[in-house]
Amino acid sequence: EVGATLRAYSAGGLDVLDGFSVDEPSSAGRGQVLAPWTNRLDGGRYEFDGRPGAAAIDEPEFGNAIHGLVRWLPWLLASKTDEAVALACVLHPQPAYPWRLELGLEYRLLSDGLAVVARATNASAEAAPFGIGFHPYLTIGTPVDDVRLTIPASRRLTTDDRALPVGEEDVAGTEFDFTEGRPVGATWLDTCFTGLARASDGRSRALLESADGDRGVEVWADEAFGYLQVYTGDTLEPASRRRQGVAIEPMTCPPNAFASGVDVIRLEPGASWSVSSHARSASRR
Repeated sequence: EVGATLRAYSAGGLDVLDGFSVDEPSSAGRGQVLAPWTNRLDGGRYEFDGRPGAAAIDEPEFGNAIHGLVRWLPWLLASKTDEAVALACVLHPQPAYPWRLELGLEYRLLSDGLAVVARATNASAEAAPFGIGFHPYLTIGTPVDDVRLTIPASRRLTTDDRALPVGEEDVAGTEFDFTEGRPVGATWLDTCFTGLARASDGRSRALLESADGDRGVEVWADEAFGYLQVYTGDTLEPASRRRQGVAIEPMTCPPNAFASGVDVIRLEPGASWSVSSHARSASRR
């Protein structure tokens, strides 16, 4: 119910997510839905079509609002079967977002993994800004240093000391180049990647796998997701949770998008929009 959060997912008796127990709240964004914006928002302030938004500062150490407004709201059960669950949430007009937004989310088990489909409808009389992302921490059961990571991205966003984007650079030849897949080792990542390579079906695919290639977790996202935030958990509390999983976060817009205007989706009055992503776990033994 809380945030439509993906708390746990396993395949073949093995955890795919570094999640959390049923009697504790999500920590550090684990499994949360990030909407109507993703990642950070400078000072919680923005303007859209002349209408201001003022969100609470919930990352006080950097002075940012972070991860949108729906991750702690109650979502209602819309439908449930053995293979799928659908949830719904209404984000009512408020100082942080003066529009009415109706959100729907479906988690569906398929033969090859878990599919996630999100929908949004602007139920306001004026156009509204929108973005969405997801925050799963993936695991193959070993510490991050020992895993091999593939990120199909040619560029990354550079950031300031408040983790806000200030530019963009190619990853080729840098420690952020994971295009061909390589061990994470000691690399620290809290990095937004873009310039995503896509297969003929339009999907981008990221892969986390064991050093011997016997086990892996693949995440794909459709054309709507132009960004992947990747976080190796180096600053998590308690320290025992650090570098136990890799957050691979598909996002439709970059950090600070509501302030910068970059890749913000414009939802006209009454308009609806949907996206999909998918996680697949495979053991090659």
